[in-house]
Amino acid sequence: MKIAPSILSADFSRLSEDIKTVKSAEWLHIDVMDGHFVPNLTIGPLVVNAIRPHTNQFFDTHLMIAEPEKYYQEFIAAGSDAITFHIETVRDPKALIDAIHQAQAKAGISLKPKTEVASVEPYLADLDLVLVMSVEPGFGGQTFIENSLEKIERLAKLKLEHGYDYDISVDGGINDETAKRCLCAGATVLVAGSYIFKSKDREKTIKGLRNDR
Repeated sequence: MKIAPSILSADFSRLSEDIKTVKSAEWLHIDVMDGHFVPNLTIGPLVVNAIRPHTNQFFDTHLMIAEPEKYYQEFIAAGSDAITFHIETVRDPKALIDAIHQAQAKAGISLKPKTEVASVEPYLADLDLVLVMSVEPGFGGQTFIENSLEKIERLAKLKLEHGYDYDISVDGGINDETAKRCLCAGATVLVAGSYIFKSKDREKTIKGLRNDR
């Protein structure tokens, strides 16, 4: 299980310091929002570029934006290791997956809570990551949506049946309890924001999510 603290919940006035407090996590999850696809605005490539020198962690950049094909290259150039876009925002997912790979980054697709796994099944063989949104995208601190577990189980079954090699990531409402349920369903990456960054002992919280006590 890989843990990916979401910097959306970090203190942006001391971002480099906050990142150091979660250094035991394998990944950092970077939420990019444009105020169009989701009702919120966050960061751009300049912030990714600014924090890249402060950690060797894998940068999992989640583009919750319209027209991700216009911007993915800037985020890869800034230091992103993976680009995850929403299936709901593109006409030709395969073309964007290929373009991300050609730019030497890993490619992922994300599903909003009401989007079915069937919409991404044609692309699973080419993906490095499938991100299941277990809350409505746009804001942190929401409650885990229960039917997300069915999606995780379906993705895990397809992965096993076909020998696919993608990570199954879950983002939203993650805590000790939901982490265990996601793990049992087949998740391999847990994205957690407020649960980690609001804890008094962040390293202990990360270990707890990983079930490494």
